[in-house]
Amino acid sequence: MAYVAVSALSHPGLVRTRNEDSLVAGPWTLCATVTENPQTLVFPLGTPLVVAVADGLGGQPGGEVASALVAQRLAAAGPRLAGEDDVREALHSCNRQVYATARGGGDALATMGTTVAGAVVQPESLLAFNVGDSRVFAAPRDGVVQLSVDDSPPRAPGQRTTSLVTQALGGTPEYRAVTPHVTTTAVAPGDRYLVCTDGLTDPLPNDVLDGVLREYDDGRAVFELWKAAIAAGGPDNITLAVVRVVDG
Repeated sequence: MAYVAVSALSHPGLVRTRNEDSLVAGPWTLCATVTENPQTLVFPLGTPLVVAVADGLGGQPGGEVASALVAQRLAAAGPRLAGEDDVREALHSCNRQVYATARGGGDALATMGTTVAGAVVQPESLLAFNVGDSRVFAAPRDGVVQLSVDDSPPRAPGQRTTSLVTQALGGTPEYRAVTPHVTTTAVAPGDRYLVCTDGLTDPLPNDVLDGVLREYDDGRAVFELWKAAIAAGGPDNITLAVVRVVDG
């Protein structure tokens, strides 16, 4: 039987005092906590399997609440995400719920928000999605390819990263609709994908991601990517999952 191996890790990094990231892999969620070592889960390839990260907006209260809410809702909706329209509606629903929870939380949650990025793995296809600047990459042996679309303002010449986002789930005093990015790609045994927050991609350029993923698989790849981000200063929360499709 073909299966999907998901190896994941979430860590606050070296600068932030709290981890505002959350992660979902199938029915399993990891919300605003810390894993000391990569965790690997195995799922049969069949029912839609969602693997996603949510990065609570820094500098605004309640980021960990927003990211956990989105992770938990995606975990519940995952088996029903059979097509692009299903994914878009799930993200719209998450956005509405973030705003509703913020309204009920008083000043402490008034502008809470989160980015989200992930993949829905099915027997013959993968749906990559995102709102914000968390990312999804295909990771073939000949080089990583970004499948997500950064919601970021134009960068100045020579500027590789920015902490600003042009859309997120929640994050503003008044309700703002989102336009999710969703793309479909074919899946075959041996295919690998990286889903991560910008705590990984801000300190590490794509050639570093590529080098690690060429050399390692699964939990070792996750560990080496995390170690590289820490060596680069660990400026933000780091959450990532490596997804591998295996022909059993």
